[in-house]
Formats: sequence, C-alpha cells, structure tokens
Amino acid sequence: MLFKVGADFLVLVHLAFICFVLLGGFLLLKWSWLVFVHLPALLWATLLEFQGWSCPLTPLEQALRRLGEQQGYTGGFIQHYILPVIYPAALEQDMQFILGVLLLLINACIYLWIILRFDRKNKPQGR
Repeated sequence: MLFKVGADFLVLVHLAFICFVLLGGFLLLKWSWLVFVHLPALLWATLLEFQGWSCPLTPLEQALRRLGEQQGYTGGFIQHYILPVIYPAALEQDMQFILGVLLLLINACIYLWIILRFDRKNKPQGR
C-alpha cells in the first residue's frame, strides 16, 4: 500500500513539474526570483525531449509500483500518462522533438511578454 501511494505521489510530482516547466514563466510576474528555478527546469526538460532521455522519476515510479505488486509499464511518464490522453499513437522521436520545440516556443513567448511588460512599466513617461 505504501509503495502504491509513493508511486501515485510521484505521478503528481511529475505532472506538477511538467506544468511548472510549461507555464511556470507566468509565476515570474509575482516572484521574479523563480527565474533561477524555472530556467534550469526548462533546460532539463528540453534536454530530456531533444535527447530522448527518460526522466529519473519514471524508473523510480515503476520500481515503486513493482514493489507494491502493481504492474509496471514500459516507456516514460509522458508516453504512459499524458500522450494517451492527447495522442492515441505511441510517442516517436519526431514527436518528442516537436514537443521540445513547442516547449521552447511557449516559454520564449512567455518570457518575451514578461520582458516587454517590464520594459513598458519601467520606461519613463514623456509628456
């Protein structure tokens, strides 16, 4: 039972991390210091996508499931939990690359919007 709860908790942590990487740039509007957490997280997630690496949380979750006498699964977190919701087909390397590019584009737009907003706010007002 404890292993199942641990595995389920890891799924929630994993999902929270994905949400933070995808949209966490918006949190910089409130807490600008988060840039030092968000940018490394974004870099890590992008490297995972572009290199086709598996997140270390995935094998840990699978091990907990096996210890809890649940059936493990093959592939990664995104392939097992997220993609079946979005795409019925298996995740291929081309799709993983596209997801990485999409991740970068979304965050580039968020950061650009924040920079432009900050720039307008701090620009001296002329008469």
